[in-house]
Amino acid sequence: MQRVTGIGGIFLRAADPAALRAWYQAHLGIDVQAWGGTAFQWVGADGAPAGGSTVWSIGDGGNFAPGKAFMVNYRVADLDALLATLREEGCEVLDESHDAEYGKFGWVVDPEGNKVELWQPPEGQ
Repeated sequence: MQRVTGIGGIFLRAADPAALRAWYQAHLGIDVQAWGGTAFQWVGADGAPAGGSTVWSIGDGGNFAPGKAFMVNYRVADLDALLATLREEGCEVLDESHDAEYGKFGWVVDPEGNKVELWQPPEGQ
């Protein structure tokens, strides 16, 4: 079974999300959108679109619990199968899951207590 296929997003916790977003926008040129982040579009070596994106976002971290200062979102091919396998392997898989127009989400907690988000994109993406 294929497990992680890429990074879907990186989410940073900040005491003052608006100020930190402004810093990244001003100093690193990240095109921060009204929702608090951006989606970096994937491109191939030739610069042509490669059919995907990685989300980058700064917020208050309210959805990281029980995690810490960040959360990485890993892209997966089959969320349900991977969550079942992780449970069988004795991993701490959170009971909650979420289906949305932009994909399916589930979570596992690593041995250091970091919440790891697993994301299965919609069919064809």
